[in-house]
Amino acid sequence: MTQVLHTPPPTPVTAEDDLAALAARHGLSVSGARPTLPQYVRQLWARRHFITAFATAKLTAQYAQAKLGQVWQIMTPLLNAAVYYFIFGILLGTKRGVPDYIPFLVTGVFIWTFTSSSIMTGTRAIAGNLGLVRALHFPRAALPISFCLQQLQQLLFSMCALIVILLCFGVPVAASWLLAVPALFLQFTFNTGMSLIMARMGARTPDIAQLMPFVLRTWMYVSGVMWSIDKLTSGHKGLPSWVAPVLKANPSAVYIDLMRFSLIDSFHASQLPAHVWVVATGWALVVGVGGFIYFWKAEETYGRG
Repeated sequence: MTQVLHTPPPTPVTAEDDLAALAARHGLSVSGARPTLPQYVRQLWARRHFITAFATAKLTAQYAQAKLGQVWQIMTPLLNAAVYYFIFGILLGTKRGVPDYIPFLVTGVFIWTFTSSSIMTGTRAIAGNLGLVRALHFPRAALPISFCLQQLQQLLFSMCALIVILLCFGVPVAASWLLAVPALFLQFTFNTGMSLIMARMGARTPDIAQLMPFVLRTWMYVSGVMWSIDKLTSGHKGLPSWVAPVLKANPSAVYIDLMRFSLIDSFHASQLPAHVWVVATGWALVVGVGGFIYFWKAEETYGRG
């Protein structure tokens, strides 16, 4: 009696397996595959010169067709501040009880413009540059980061006008002005994270860019750009107790008030939220790092049809 050993049939080798093995043998990888997070950071650092050059070129070209050219970098936020002063300061009377209201207002407008413009340009960073995204291979985070850097450069131009305004209205030069440097760094980190988040969302749903102006306008009104959160909340006894802390912890309001505290001597520490530097650092780290990781996770999808 003979015993027949039955062996399982060999697993068929598909063409895909052959191609995968061939690619692995020659060190090939999928085009556009998402790199690891450390690799992605190194790629961005290697292209830091491109990021800064792209930001500078966009800033220079922004007003290239205007006769006044780069003067509009300062005139635009100043004109916005003048409109807000007339409507809110004079007609609505928000300047009552606020010392140095014009420096207070101009600082708020400049710092808010930095955040809103970074988010708005970040929303269109991928969807508005599909030709560049599809033509060249580079870490896509370079685009929203460069747009935020462009807005930072524009803010630095505006700060020159702000310093003149502060001096003209009798605000003395003080050592506290140095606090503006870490405050701006934290705000830039926060803005970059928000820009990265909106860039991914805008790449998937371009219609978000049409909605963002309404969202940003609402955010501006609750951020104390044209009015003092401290004065308003203390003057309305009927407000719930949680309203003032929530408004003051709003990240946009935190960075605006930090800059006011740094530059305006009549803006006192009592008007700041508790542990303001911890709150500002927390917003920067959570949104900055979280936004970067959120954008990186969709790296291989940008520019795809």
